[in-house]
Amino acid sequence: MNEINIMIVGVGGQGTLLASRIIGNVAINSDYDVKLSEIHGMAQRGGSVITSVKLADKVYSPIIEEGEADIILAFEELEALRWLDYLSAEGRMIINKQQILPSSVQTGQALYPEGIVEKIREINENTISVDALSMARECGTSRAVNTVLIGIMASFLDFPKKMWLAALEKLVPARYLAANLKAFEKGYNYRLQ
Repeated sequence: MNEINIMIVGVGGQGTLLASRIIGNVAINSDYDVKLSEIHGMAQRGGSVITSVKLADKVYSPIIEEGEADIILAFEELEALRWLDYLSAEGRMIINKQQILPSSVQTGQALYPEGIVEKIREINENTISVDALSMARECGTSRAVNTVLIGIMASFLDFPKKMWLAALEKLVPARYLAANLKAFEKGYNYRLQ
């Protein structure tokens, strides 16, 4: 089995923790050893949240060092830029086009950087940028951005699609399941469009 290092970066309330559990569930059910790590920024909603998922025959540490991430799922553009140094040279960055303004920008103390995706593409040609929020809303909920991005990522990995669907059925609350299954399908089929 190949080692796969995945980072999920976003802000509080975007579903990064659920995303890491879904990925971990699929990997464990595929007989991988899995280690998860979570870093929370400010405790209140809106602070940075970074999760790492490492999977291999045997994983000794959940920590992903700079230049080691095979995949970064970025739920917000600025978080993609902040964690870009962790992406390996051959890695893949999947970015939600959403911009959530930090408090320093909201109060006028800083400016939100322009052209983030373009800057990242100059460094990494394996970058995909999608409006996952609009895609999630088309499926019935704005709370399925994480599932859209997981679907896109899953289309690049060798795990059977049915395993992803089973993980969603196990981990997503019943009242959100139908919309999340649609969101996963929309993400999974994104490359086919």
